[in-house]
Amino acid sequence: MKIEQLYTGCLAQGAYYIESQGEVAIIDPLRETQQYIDKAKANNAKIKYVLETHFHADFVSGHVDLAEKTGATIVFGPGAKTAYNIYSASDGEELKLGELTIKVLHTPGHTLESVTYLLKDKNGKDYAIFSGDTLFLGDVGRPDLAIKSDLTERDLAGMLYDSLRNKIMPLADDVIVYPAHGAGSACGKNLSKETVGILGEQKKTNYALRADMTRNEFIEEVLHGIAPPPQYFAKNAMMNKMGYNAFDDILKTGNNPLSPEEFEALANHESALVLDVRTQSDFIKGHIPNSIFIGLNGQFAPWVGALITDIKQPILLVVPEGKSKEAVTRLSRVGYDNTLGYLEGGMDAWKASGKEIDTLKSISAEEFEKRANASKLNVLDVRKDGEYKSMHLENVQHFALDYINNQMDQIDRDKTYYIHCAGGYRSVIAASILKARGYHNLVDIAGGFDAIKKTELPTTNFVCPSTL
Repeated sequence: MKIEQLYTGCLAQGAYYIESQGEVAIIDPLRETQQYIDKAKANNAKIKYVLETHFHADFVSGHVDLAEKTGATIVFGPGAKTAYNIYSASDGEELKLGELTIKVLHTPGHTLESVTYLLKDKNGKDYAIFSGDTLFLGDVGRPDLAIKSDLTERDLAGMLYDSLRNKIMPLADDVIVYPAHGAGSACGKNLSKETVGILGEQKKTNYALRADMTRNEFIEEVLHGIAPPPQYFAKNAMMNKMGYNAFDDILKTGNNPLSPEEFEALANHESALVLDVRTQSDFIKGHIPNSIFIGLNGQFAPWVGALITDIKQPILLVVPEGKSKEAVTRLSRVGYDNTLGYLEGGMDAWKASGKEIDTLKSISAEEFEKRANASKLNVLDVRKDGEYKSMHLENVQHFALDYINNQMDQIDRDKTYYIHCAGGYRSVIAASILKARGYHNLVDIAGGFDAIKKTELPTTNFVCPSTL
């Protein structure tokens, strides 16, 4: 028996490779599937199943491509309806994989078709669960994504309570838990940084698995404090249900080198968004006017999905040397398949062609402290709600990056704003979006709140985020 977790930090997502006697199952694969094919080939094995725990909302799964390339069977839980061929497994059904058995446990709540795959070893002993978004380490999946006219989030939360109590908690304490996500995912509220755990430990520490918890208590607690889902979630879920263009075709079109002249022409005539994925320091020093910064060095794909509202938006890339393929791949993971190409030679080529560049003002936390002590400044804190409530500068405006597209009317184009996040990544994203919308009096605070805390500027008292 071979089990391998293939974890992608940007998405906080775990895919799984299971192999026994030359047969392989892939659980919740990423969009780029060649890695799974290569791994099976290297082990002289054949991919038999592509197992999906549910219709993912936070990324586009590679199940359709993988099945087409390998002949594997795509398996979903009861009631799943798709525009392509699948096997819809029934609750309790067992699938054979070499010497192993994979039992399908229908665990609705996060979505209606959600399943947990229970892996039994060659002796029939329960060994591990692949719990998808039903059970995370430290949390459970949010039950507000599959709401329908006759089904509320409270209904789904109740289903999740029943699924956890009736299907998962009766399993032995030594069963290994392999979840679909870890910390950083928007699919839950407070996921652990750990990506593999033991069920017995979750029974002791996970708030949602408390033995004395009533159904109503569970519903109230699991729904409390859930932020609205990112706008791309519903669009990704639909792509996972209906199918999508082949990843190889997306890569061929998107990984296309363009001269500065070709790049500029496409930007003008295709209404393309210029997306700069270099580091924030590079963007600050010089960038193409009206371009948007979302760096590859941060949570790139989730921020693209949250902030670029049109999933079919034509995109032109400004990338670090040798990173064009990575950028196109990571865009495709969240369904942004309309990349037209990248600027060959980067900003050096753009400057050499004599084209216009723009810069962003950035100052140190120490310089910001001097200016704040000398006069009253307009400050935008673009961190998330929980970060802001936990501790912030006194007399600042909370302007969460997540909702920047809906709150432009809260600020004045004629005023100068100092912008900070926690470390400097999100503040430059926010500044780039504001600049593209005509707000030019902006100053980034380098190092963000982490650096500001080291100054003498007054802040609110710290409140532990877990108590909020």
